[in-house]
Amino acid sequence: MRYSTREEEWAGWMRGALKGDTQAYHRFLAAVTPHLRAMARRRCDQLGAPASEAEDVVQEVLLAVHLKRSSWDPSRPIGPWLSAIVRNKLIDSLRRRGRHVNVPVEDVIETLEAEEQADAMDRLDASHLLERLRDPQRDIVRSISLEGAGVRETAERLKMSEGAVRVALHRALKSLAALYRSETREDE
Repeated sequence: MRYSTREEEWAGWMRGALKGDTQAYHRFLAAVTPHLRAMARRRCDQLGAPASEAEDVVQEVLLAVHLKRSSWDPSRPIGPWLSAIVRNKLIDSLRRRGRHVNVPVEDVIETLEAEEQADAMDRLDASHLLERLRDPQRDIVRSISLEGAGVRETAERLKMSEGAVRVALHRALKSLAALYRSETREDE
């Protein structure tokens, strides 16, 4: 089956799905998923993302296709629409992941052991500064920066949007930096 023929078949099923044909929608999803998976793996490989990221991207793409299927223009090819969704979801995934470098613990164990003594004083200083923040900024900084929770998890726990948590974290860190600078000036 040629690429254009395959896409036309997908488009036909999606048109049927948009008209309420659930069997056509199931055929569409079953046929398009392997293609989405291959596309996500290829793009992850190109961008240096781990292969494990591809399956998460595919799941997000399938969810986006389901939620946004009415945004597809049936008079246009479906392939570019799907490619754009894969690209956007992969970019979202990479942004969430950030630029993490995986370093084996064995390579840094001496450094970790040496920092334990100073760590207690740092925690006291951080706790002192945190107490000067107001809620929910204090809770957000503790959750994300000290406890290692993610933005999504923190947002759910505090019943806030992820965007609101990010903004509050940014403002809290800015406030903490100002507090730290003012305290270090007083110590001089």
